[in-house]
Amino acid sequence: MKYTATATFFLLAVGLLPSAVQAQWAPPSEQQLDPVVQQIVDEAYQNSQLKQLAHELLDVVGPRLVGTPQMKHAHDWAVAKYKDWGIEARYEEFGEWRGWDRGISHIDMTYPRVKTLAGTQLAWSPTTGGKAIEGEVITLPDVKNSQAFQAWLPTVKGKYVLVSMPQPTGRPDHNWEEFGRPESVERMKKERDSLTEAWNRKIQAMGISSNSLPRILEEAGAAGILQCYWSREFGSNKIFGARTTIVPSLDISLEDYGILYRLAENGHKPRIQVETDSKDLGTVPTFNTIAEIKGTEKPDEYVILSAHFDSWEGGSGATDNGTGTITMMEIARILKKVYPNPRRTILIGHWGSEEQGLNGSRAFVLDHPDIVEKTQAVFNQDNGTGRVANIDGSGFLHAYDFMGRWLAAAPRNITADIKTDYPGSPSTGGSDHASFTAAGIPAFSMSSLSWGYGTITWHTNLDTYDKLIFDDLRDNVILIATLAYKASEEAELVNREKRVMPLGRDGQPGQWPVIRQPRRTGVGY
Repeated sequence: MKYTATATFFLLAVGLLPSAVQAQWAPPSEQQLDPVVQQIVDEAYQNSQLKQLAHELLDVVGPRLVGTPQMKHAHDWAVAKYKDWGIEARYEEFGEWRGWDRGISHIDMTYPRVKTLAGTQLAWSPTTGGKAIEGEVITLPDVKNSQAFQAWLPTVKGKYVLVSMPQPTGRPDHNWEEFGRPESVERMKKERDSLTEAWNRKIQAMGISSNSLPRILEEAGAAGILQCYWSREFGSNKIFGARTTIVPSLDISLEDYGILYRLAENGHKPRIQVETDSKDLGTVPTFNTIAEIKGTEKPDEYVILSAHFDSWEGGSGATDNGTGTITMMEIARILKKVYPNPRRTILIGHWGSEEQGLNGSRAFVLDHPDIVEKTQAVFNQDNGTGRVANIDGSGFLHAYDFMGRWLAAAPRNITADIKTDYPGSPSTGGSDHASFTAAGIPAFSMSSLSWGYGTITWHTNLDTYDKLIFDDLRDNVILIATLAYKASEEAELVNREKRVMPLGRDGQPGQWPVIRQPRRTGVGY
């Protein structure tokens, strides 16, 4: 069959091109790849499982909040996948947390008109017991001092309280800057700054902190807490945990929150009806999911593929960190197929409770000093769906040597735009590689292009399957699989000498991060 340009485009679109034509996407012919790396490339292009893994994890299992049944479902799913690929996987408990099952959230405005509101429970929010609880919606008062606030508090009984500042615009800054006149953009930003200052003064006058406000309102008899944590992007709100223990805490979309706020401020006394059916499951275990491809020559030395498994509950945990999870699983699948007898053990760490303080990886470091001591390198991914764009040497003086050699083995069309910084600096937090760096282990963050991560998907209701960029994820699979393969094949453990840290404000060299204790219980979180 003759392939015209139109036919080639069509066949690419439906995935029916034979491997000979697909090879046009392989690395440039002038680069001679290691045979194993070439097999990694071929498998990643011709038999990718990324879309299916993403569908099963994100659409079927869903978000993976620590303490929820979905986190255990995700573990069971991953273990079954690994078993299908001939890879051993196990459950490793490291603590306990407050168990919670989301259930439904129904939020409707009943007055002055009927409207179903876009919103959801915050993580660990108390339930209404399956009952629909109706009440008036009110705003916080402008008071002169804490005494006046205390005198106002009894008026919240049976009412829903709006506790977030109303936004002056529902358009993100980039939209204003694209279409607005400069004077309009400036006026909007000044109005927002003025509102923010006034809001902060309001809270300060109450004599309390924003964090303690929900609990105080709850104790005063409020029917529920309404917030709006807008992410400064169309339709995007950040969804974290509730600070109430008796009444529901709900996040409302910017658009509907604005309606309620304006109605309340203008004397219309809006009313809403809320029904939530979440369940408190008591204390449940927290755990890591660990998989291994056993090494042959040096089975007690390790290369670790790292990605946290848990997520927040607003969306389905797609880019944080479903992408890292399915990337490491796909790498494991491919390595098991094309590199089934690695020199060192390839360990895949799917960490639990990262979102509450790197708890799973910190526990692993402390609970497995024998593994950590003999770990060659850790490759961690946890910042979205984009292709790797930056690699920092994490403060290891000779990272330029071994990482440089390993990167050189990867296809140049994947590494060409990656910026490196050697020796770089050790991370003090942010993601799980920091747990290993603190223990003196070369651990590297595979830092990715943003794709609007900070505003659109990070911890938001929009962090869903449809935001994934599978071309970039496939390239990351090839890159990290190559790094893991070359790290495994290295003759000896690499040089772990640390850099001299830069001078601090006191004129003295900074200190290398120290190993920190994980939070092994959710009490007090």
